Amino acid sequence: MDPLTVDVPLSATGHPLQRAGAWAVAVLAGREAPQQVTVSDLDSVVSGMVDDLCRAANAPKDTRAYDWWKVLYALYPNSKATRSTRPPDPVMLRGEVEGLFAPDAPDAAVLPCTFCGAVAATVWGKSNLPLFESSSALNTLPPGVGGWPVCRGCRIAMWALPYGSWVTAGSATVLSCESAMAEREFARRNVQRARRITQAGFTGLPAGARPELVALVALRDAGADLCATTLWSFKNDNQAAWLRVTHTRRAVPVFLARVDGNAPLRRGWHLFAGALTRRDAQGRVTAGGSAEAARLLFEAEDGRSRSLLRELFELLQDSDRAWGLDEREALAGLAAVYAEEVLGMDTTGLAAVAALIADWIERGSSPRGRYAEYRNAALSDYKLGVLLMQAYSRLLLDGSGTELAGPESWEALIKRRPRAWEQRMLLFAQVSVMLQQRGVAIGEKSSDLEERRLVEELENRPLLDVALDYEMGPV
Repeated sequence: MDPLTVDVPLSATGHPLQRAGAWAVAVLAGREAPQQVTVSDLDSVVSGMVDDLCRAANAPKDTRAYDWWKVLYALYPNSKATRSTRPPDPVMLRGEVEGLFAPDAPDAAVLPCTFCGAVAATVWGKSNLPLFESSSALNTLPPGVGGWPVCRGCRIAMWALPYGSWVTAGSATVLSCESAMAEREFARRNVQRARRITQAGFTGLPAGARPELVALVALRDAGADLCATTLWSFKNDNQAAWLRVTHTRRAVPVFLARVDGNAPLRRGWHLFAGALTRRDAQGRVTAGGSAEAARLLFEAEDGRSRSLLRELFELLQDSDRAWGLDEREALAGLAAVYAEEVLGMDTTGLAAVAALIADWIERGSSPRGRYAEYRNAALSDYKLGVLLMQAYSRLLLDGSGTELAGPESWEALIKRRPRAWEQRMLLFAQVSVMLQQRGVAIGEKSSDLEERRLVEELENRPLLDVALDYEMGPV
């Protein structure tokens, strides 16, 4: 079909911001998909968007109602409808905003829409489009070109974006993935959240939630199986605009389903989330544990993101936490399943090496001292190699009654091979479990009894439902 003859008023394209906005329009219009949206639906959505904008623009700056204006200003700081020189008269402001989304004149010259290819007679510059260069870039178009052609449906979608994205007062996060239903579910939850912000401001929202958690819930509710997901987080103001891209591996939904269906693994997840929860001096949640755990399932495109396995490793080696045996087994099991399902690792050869180290620690004159020595060497390929040789030689000289894992079993751990670092962390988890099974003391302080009590209350509930209840409120 010739793109200039497309008569569908709205479509979801491959551009992540336009696509998120298109899904937001569909949700606001009560449609199942963007292509089902009618011209009448677009008129209704525009009316609601303009109402919200004008209400927020005329609200006193120290009120909750003004929070929605902060959202819009962060995304469209140079628009005539949001900048400080906007018309102070509500009627004039409404007319100016409505003009942004007016239908094209029927006799106007048309070009293909920049986003969807439909006919477009309106051209927009960067002042009306989020993340299309900052004000410091004076000219990004060829001489004589006034902007990018944008059809009416895409103009509305680009301003419906904050409804379908996870927004703060200065940034927004949108989702794109292989499941259209997950994209819709992400938009649906964020539309409801946006409506709360327009009415009660950010102070009316529970603390501690994150877009990664909403994305995982959307995947779960959409029934997604193998499904890669990308989050595009950006700030669009005139000071320091930025874009951060994170993604999950396709097997993350499978991993979560396996954890949800296994009581010990589910317990491990809740223990992990509890340890990641942060509170202020008054006991209020400042970082929700389940949201932080969800964040660890996303990997940054630039490589600068925290590792879920690393966080579990640090938790297991923390001597200030005297985990019970069942708790340590649950955390170690969670690490192993993540490595197996998400990273595709084979961990079957670690047990023999773990037994070698556990034997060496247990049979020493000071098991606590040897454990500290191993903990110090656990992540270093060189130090671990030296320690393994030392343990192997010592046990041979002592006449160990069991077959020892020889140097051929260590090769994947002490050489710089792909996943060697992760293998070493999983090895530590197995060693710590074995030592506790044998009654070797490896902790010094008692763990938080209140934290354990909360885990016991939650462990029989689906992990993502718990996250919603405790960190987002009912949606």
